[in-house]
Amino acid sequence: MEGPETRYVAVGDSDVAYQVVGDGPLDLLYCFGAGSHIEWCWEVPSIAEFFFRLSSFSRLIVFDRRGTGASDGVPRNAIPTWEQWAEDMGAVLDAAGSRQAAILATLDAGPMAILFAAMHPERVSALVLLNTASRYQVAEDYPFGATSDAIDALVELFASAWGSPDLIRLANPDRADDTEYVRLASRMLRSSATPRSASAQYDYMLRSVDVRQVLPLLQVPTLVLHVRESFFIPLAHGRFLADHIDGAKFIELPGSATAMDTGNMAMLIEEVAEFLTGTRPEVEIERVLTTVLFTDIVGSTSKAASLGDQRWRSLLDSHDKTVRGQLHRFRGREINTTGDGFVASFDGPARAIRCAQAIADATAKLGIELRVGLHTGECEVRGEDLGGLAVHIAARIAAIAAPGEVLVSETVKGLIVGSGIPLSERGTHVLKGVPDEWRLFAVGG
Repeated sequence: MEGPETRYVAVGDSDVAYQVVGDGPLDLLYCFGAGSHIEWCWEVPSIAEFFFRLSSFSRLIVFDRRGTGASDGVPRNAIPTWEQWAEDMGAVLDAAGSRQAAILATLDAGPMAILFAAMHPERVSALVLLNTASRYQVAEDYPFGATSDAIDALVELFASAWGSPDLIRLANPDRADDTEYVRLASRMLRSSATPRSASAQYDYMLRSVDVRQVLPLLQVPTLVLHVRESFFIPLAHGRFLADHIDGAKFIELPGSATAMDTGNMAMLIEEVAEFLTGTRPEVEIERVLTTVLFTDIVGSTSKAASLGDQRWRSLLDSHDKTVRGQLHRFRGREINTTGDGFVASFDGPARAIRCAQAIADATAKLGIELRVGLHTGECEVRGEDLGGLAVHIAARIAAIAAPGEVLVSETVKGLIVGSGIPLSERGTHVLKGVPDEWRLFAVGG
């Protein structure tokens, strides 16, 4: 997808690249940090959609700070200070003709946004911090930070795997099986910096940053958003930010994706828009006929207690990988995870049933029993999410299924005539919160 024109502003001896998108009443400066390339961002459909949604209620300004993307690179022995990177923000705002802007900063761009907002409160109308931290390294008064050994390992990971599909999958497990996304995002990382340059910047950033003393000085409305299960930046970092910024609002997002364009995009956009404008954006609703699949692990709580946290987490990771592998095989679309289950959609009910059987068989080999429910009906499509009564019906059917059973509605039964899939009647049921009675059928003899 073709993006807007890239422009440049001189900052010291370097050129900093920026773009302006939209013409809304609110200026919004988006700061991503290392790994960004503002021209390549538009080649990744979900990132382009993220930018377009932000620009629907703002005049969006995006840029690559010095050392990354379309801006000038920096020598590995002369990486800019955090204050110098904050200067990039002011220069870009000046060049874009913005006197005051809201700032949305993610990951390692958070500290420079915090510094800029503290030093120039008159230029910042609001601050939104997503999956970021005021400090990364452990300290006596910061016990949840990373140890020096952990930082060594992370820097080595960037040096060896920067721009690789494995790194993209690790950072965004929700999209690990999306081959095209992984390919494009990997290419964007390779375009943003070389492995040694990226690892050198992260080595400096992870060990040097500590803007905790600045947090009480912030005078602008602040929203802190953080995903629940981030691999790179644990949730405690986000909570610390919100606890130490006067009046800050904290929202915990579900999921584990590091990138802003995965899983939680619709929720993220709504929260940012409401915080900055006072209203949530109108979402265009599309209605489609689809088959919804729900899975649920039988006895997950007791199993977790008997195995312990570490073994349960390992087993759950294996479960997630197995389910995603079968969804990819049968061309299902992952909609969401429920902690110990999945929600997915299919454009064909027979393929959905075969996928459900494959999932149940594959996870059984791991020692996991699933309940699986399927229903075909009209769903509301809101961005990457599905809504509507059909989704609730599929969830209620899964809750009724016996351990190891794939249970489907009569609607699904009527649509797979001639498929050769055997079904056994399981009687008529009342589904909680759903009108009427429903005849259900188990897959198999």
